[in-house]
Amino acid sequence: MQLATAEPTDRDAMMRGLTMPPPLAAPRFELADPQVGRITCYADGPPAPSRQPALLLIHSVNAAASAYEIKPLFEHYRRSRQVYALDLPGFGLSDRADRIYTPRLMTDAILLAANEISRRHGGAAIDAVAVSLGCEFAARAGTEAPNLFRTLGLISPTGFDRRAEAAAKKGGDKDATRAMPWLRNIFTVPLWKHRFFSLLTSRASIRFFLRKTFGRKDIDEGLLEYDYITTHQPGAENAPYSFVSGYMFSVHALKLYLGLAMPVWMVHGVRGDFVDYGGKHAVEGLPNWRIQVMQTGAMPHFEQLDIVVASYDDFLTRAAGH
Repeated sequence: MQLATAEPTDRDAMMRGLTMPPPLAAPRFELADPQVGRITCYADGPPAPSRQPALLLIHSVNAAASAYEIKPLFEHYRRSRQVYALDLPGFGLSDRADRIYTPRLMTDAILLAANEISRRHGGAAIDAVAVSLGCEFAARAGTEAPNLFRTLGLISPTGFDRRAEAAAKKGGDKDATRAMPWLRNIFTVPLWKHRFFSLLTSRASIRFFLRKTFGRKDIDEGLLEYDYITTHQPGAENAPYSFVSGYMFSVHALKLYLGLAMPVWMVHGVRGDFVDYGGKHAVEGLPNWRIQVMQTGAMPHFEQLDIVVASYDDFLTRAAGH
């Protein structure tokens, strides 16, 4: 593992695609290993040490993902505890190499960050909160390194739909994905690779997608603008093409959730295109799970931050008492 401060020169920024502003206005550092590549992490907290464990925030995956997706939570918790976030491989200020992006790669990035954060805090287990598809990666990390995570929070997690429920009953390879190589091959034809992504990430297209995510016309305009900036950087299409081709979706995500031993907090909304939680009954009765439904879209922390943090803080208080 290599550590480095993230203060590139203008020339370095141009060479590495870092001309955009960081998604979070906070001190940042970089981690790297041969499998993951280079990832950018963000850290902040109050001057006085907090008694609470460090908190790691993990964004989702889509055509325009970055740590900006967890900005409201980062801004809230930086005042009271040590909080960290990362740009997953292929997104934000992390490496955007032209390669296939998989759950294994994303999980390894989370473990790389989590281990470094734990090291900085005396080897203590950390709390982690992930969003949407990032929840599947966090759950895999939690099953592989249960002692690294004190608790796990899931905001609008994928992997609870009816298709995931059916896959859980069939069994099979736990590492299987929904990859469609033929589709990725079409997207990555050099003749239209960049042109198609430009159409997919116009401001109008991003607004259309965000309205589906929020389940209403009123979206977060700051998120829209940052999504546009981050999708117009060198290599921005590489990870999203793996995403839309199914490479990052685990067939057996539900089994990952069932394998979590630590306290788990889950919250999801009821508006928009991402409201299929037909399989959540598999975890509703488990003693270590707490589930809350909110009258929001898939980004409840952008719509009703006060309710989200109140629920999460209550969950943490209860988890600490057990």
